[in-house]
Amino acid sequence: MALADDAIISKIYLIRGQKVMIDRDLAGLYGVETKRLKEAVRRNAERFPEDFMFEMSRGEFTEWRTQNATSTKGDRQGLRHEPFCFTEQGVTMLSCVLNSERAIQVNIKIIRIFTRMREMILTHKDILLKLEQLERQVVQNSQDIQMIFAALKELLNPPIPIINFLRSHFATLNQYHSF
Repeated sequence: MALADDAIISKIYLIRGQKVMIDRDLAGLYGVETKRLKEAVRRNAERFPEDFMFEMSRGEFTEWRTQNATSTKGDRQGLRHEPFCFTEQGVTMLSCVLNSERAIQVNIKIIRIFTRMREMILTHKDILLKLEQLERQVVQNSQDIQMIFAALKELLNPPIPIINFLRSHFATLNQYHSF
């Protein structure tokens, strides 16, 4: 059973701020009917606390269908009821409940994908931190450069009283020293 990473990644959704997979997609990957998967979960409800699995509310379901809609009018995307949403931990627990060789192999693949996603997020976070540090340095350097230019302008354009003083001083010197 060769399962492409993209086939799994495309079935991971962000719901309630969590990356989840829905019952219909998992049932398809495991080769079981959605109805049977839900029955197994209900029989083992104690294994699925809310941070492992939750059922979409009617509003979430409607919004999810809108965001992931197909062009067929009235299409419920093969779903007649609000689906169960499984977090990474819930997906892991499903392999224990379903206990088939296929479920175990699919789960290993899914967990590896979740792990890679987490690593990518951490890498992006590190890059963002570095960019913020560089931005702060640039701002500080920019302020320093502005101060240097202001000092240079002062030196190159002395205030008028100094210019007048220098003119009168040179005029006095010129009277005493004829060149």
